[in-house]
Amino acid sequence: MPQRISIPRGSISLAADLYLPDGFDDSLAHPAIVVATPGSSVKEQIGANYAARLAARGFVALTFDPAHQGESGGEPRDLEDPYRRGEDISYAVDALGVLPGVDPLRIGALGICAGGGYAVHTARTDHRIKALGTVVASNIGGAFRSFLTDGAAVALDALAAARTEESARGESDVVNWLPDARGEAVAAGITDIDLAQAIDYYRTPRGGHGNSTNRRLSRSDSLILGYDAFHLVDQLLTQPLQVIIAEHRGSTLQYEDGMTLWNLAPNPVDLLVIEGARHVDLYDRPEYVGQAVERLTAFYRDHL
Repeated sequence: MPQRISIPRGSISLAADLYLPDGFDDSLAHPAIVVATPGSSVKEQIGANYAARLAARGFVALTFDPAHQGESGGEPRDLEDPYRRGEDISYAVDALGVLPGVDPLRIGALGICAGGGYAVHTARTDHRIKALGTVVASNIGGAFRSFLTDGAAVALDALAAARTEESARGESDVVNWLPDARGEAVAAGITDIDLAQAIDYYRTPRGGHGNSTNRRLSRSDSLILGYDAFHLVDQLLTQPLQVIIAEHRGSTLQYEDGMTLWNLAPNPVDLLVIEGARHVDLYDRPEYVGQAVERLTAFYRDHL
């Protein structure tokens, strides 16, 4: 079972779960990994699946709820701010760096889905992160922009008007990340396979968790639309990089984003394309997660 810890983050705290290897000895200096989770996800979901497996292979692993979400502090609730998500990772590195039994010079990061993009963006400028792994990484800003038929500028105009209305009535609008059930998607005529698989993970007992609200403040979207997780990667992301993507392309753009990251990074080390997998399969399907973790284990052992 993980240890529950609280990470100071200015005026608030982040709720985190710390996974320790069997026989952990805090008199020794162990390598450690911060796990950054997908958008809308909490620490008990995908982050836990990876952190527990990495701890079983000898790493200290930490996963956390982002500010404004899950059990972490921060108002307003359900805000998805890519820039604050990146800062959260640095605060997690702060916590690991002073933890007895952790070598502060051997801290890595692992980012999954949108957390992959956030981890990339953070590692560019936080070089305490000595090795970076990504699994189905998403540049969330690019993904959101790809959904728009009239372009980001038009969408930003509409979001600006909506926020003005929100301010006037003193109430913030909230939107769903996903339909709350597969039936809602079917009724709306949504047939995208990646969306359907995400619903099957997040909105069913398979992967659902009570702290994952499936809601975000609509004002988050203007922040996301202006965000580029890979900005200056070619100049600043000098750390060793592991990229893991699923074979099947889809609406999440994980394959395209992974290849873009691979080609931009100055120090790419290993690229793994997991055959037969789609994006959400890399969240919890043992046959696919197992392959990813084995490759990540070898990568972190070589570079931490």
